[in-house]
Amino acid sequence: MFTGIIEEVGRVAAIEQRGSGAQIRVVAAKVLAGTVVGDSISTNGVCLTVASLGSDHFVADVMPETIRRTSFSSLRAGSPVNLERAAVLGGRIGGHIVSGHIDGTGIIGSIQEDSDAVRLRIQADASITRTIVEKGSVAIEGISLTVTDVDDRGFGVSLIPHTFAATNLSTKRLGDIVNVECDMIGKYVFRALGASPGASAQESAGITISTLIENGF
Repeated sequence: MFTGIIEEVGRVAAIEQRGSGAQIRVVAAKVLAGTVVGDSISTNGVCLTVASLGSDHFVADVMPETIRRTSFSSLRAGSPVNLERAAVLGGRIGGHIVSGHIDGTGIIGSIQEDSDAVRLRIQADASITRTIVEKGSVAIEGISLTVTDVDDRGFGVSLIPHTFAATNLSTKRLGDIVNVECDMIGKYVFRALGASPGASAQESAGITISTLIENGF
């Protein structure tokens, strides 16, 4: 479990294809402290298990499902990646509950300066946006962000200067693919109401105010 507060930006040293999966080696510093084989490290929002460690890097295996569902297929040697160690219970949670299990990907549709902030528009289909709410939380590349607006075609987020400078979002350009993890609570509510995140509009049309009240929401 993670909080979406990035500890450092590491770099991909190498990616070795292994069938439909891969093995990735990431150069890092801060997240290696106290880490042992078997620990989890969020890498661009993807929960990876440390398979081996060096003095300046960690190695993890990437399953074919992860390649298919995330932006990892676009990573190359030298790519910057957001890193966060698993949360420690009893500490402060500065972001929100992030599982590291990516729901899908989005595309950066716009990047705009807003005074000292930066606003991003993420294009995503309805299978992702229907569990996102305005002023709710979403993880982009593993970063806990607040949703500014949402519709069936995508959603917006606003970044403070620190977040923009301290993560790999400062390297992103229009059209880049990003990992998206929707808020866990929202997904469970959606499921409890009889629809799945990938349901069609017709399948989820039964979610009304009456339905919410009847189910205790």
